[in-house]
Amino acid sequence: MKVLETERLILRHQTIEDAAFILELMNDPSWIQYIGDRGVRNIDDARDYMLKGALDMYARLGFGFYLTELKDGGIPIGICGLVKRDFLEDADIGFAFLPKFWGKGYAFEAASEVMSYAQSVLELKRIVAITSEDNHASAKLLEKLGLHFESMIRYAGTDEEVRLFAINV
Repeated sequence: MKVLETERLILRHQTIEDAAFILELMNDPSWIQYIGDRGVRNIDDARDYMLKGALDMYARLGFGFYLTELKDGGIPIGICGLVKRDFLEDADIGFAFLPKFWGKGYAFEAASEVMSYAQSVLELKRIVAITSEDNHASAKLLEKLGLHFESMIRYAGTDEEVRLFAINV
């Protein structure tokens, strides 16, 4: 189901048919470095991850990480959307794109549309984001979107400290 559309992109609900792409994305070295190894090693793992993650969140909350694809050709390039993590009070915006699509403005284009949607349709009053301490590119994008660094927090269930960004909308 298409949720959002920009000049160059379509953001839609993930489906089980997207499992091969999700498997590729989650095993990209940049995902593992900046987001973490989620142990997704095959198509069945990817399907299970999607069922327990994005698909469950769509059903429960009406939002989640959307598959982001190019309008021209329907090529999947990444994910972008909102999630509600148990250890954060507010919904947080997140994005991940395959490296070959970096530097073309796609993440900003997709995330800007998600921010507008969060404010106008979901009527969220505050949006947060988290990044690993060394993920400078994502931090720069979050600041471009209007979020500001608030503090370092511990990622639930780990010893990892992550940067918390936020904006009141």
